[in-house]
Amino acid sequence: MLDPETFLVELYVPVDEFCKERLPPERRPGRAAALDRSEVITLALFAQWARFRSERDFWRYATAHLRPLFPTLPGRAQFNRQVRRHRDAIAAFALWLAERLGAHQASYEVLDSTAAPTRNAKRRGRGWLPGLADVGWSNRLGWYEGFHVLAAAAPTGAVTGFGFGPASSNDRALAEALFAQRAAPAPRLASAGRTATGVYVADSGFAGVECEARWAADHHAQVVAPPQEGSGRAWPPPKRRQAARWRQVVETVFDHLLFAFRLERDRPHELDGFQARLAAKVALHNFCLWLNRRLGHPDLAFAELLGW
Repeated sequence: MLDPETFLVELYVPVDEFCKERLPPERRPGRAAALDRSEVITLALFAQWARFRSERDFWRYATAHLRPLFPTLPGRAQFNRQVRRHRDAIAAFALWLAERLGAHQASYEVLDSTAAPTRNAKRRGRGWLPGLADVGWSNRLGWYEGFHVLAAAAPTGAVTGFGFGPASSNDRALAEALFAQRAAPAPRLASAGRTATGVYVADSGFAGVECEARWAADHHAQVVAPPQEGSGRAWPPPKRRQAARWRQVVETVFDHLLFAFRLERDRPHELDGFQARLAAKVALHNFCLWLNRRLGHPDLAFAELLGW
């Protein structure tokens, strides 16, 4: 079990390596920022632990305990602006870690989605994200207001790509966007990552004869998903159980994002803030997996990694 200071040092080293290896030098007019890009990304990831009830709670901890490691720590508002400015770099770091973990050599990826609430669905008014977040249904939450998060993961648990849409988004629509981006990458959706073999294991929410055929023809994406009830297709019980076992890893991934890294409790006020936080949570997940492997611990055993 690592203390927070040791964990931050372990985190900073690959972050700085990534920034120097994959990103162009920072060039901005005016005075230099209080923190450099590597420091911002390191703190942005560390801030996602559920030990911090909110961004404000993290900042109280940082100002009280982390100044020896980050002596030029700025005000909270300035730090949040820097995090939002580097959100694409944070997402790229998450996917770089997936490459380091060998995720793209996997024989298949697991595809699934989860609810990310941003506001109580019963509250009146338009909230902080009108026109962006909306109301949708989740088996876990029931009706909720927020976003619908999609993730692809290797069998080891490394997240190889992610994205999100309004809560009302259909699983198949989100998958269509991810497959299209992976087939013809565009900088605006770089968090989709790149495909491994093009084989995806998913649940019945992604199933459909027409869409499965279209994805295979247009995007070279083969989706293996149990057919929906009433579709006229059927899988034998052993095949359904095998698919459920394969999908179990992505349930663990979402458990980490939602509870260990606070996605369930975040209440963002701006879209770029949500993008940056989601990217930071995915990056922290992949980093913890990478660190566990380096330390000889089980890949997904995050609970005993950090001692407060």
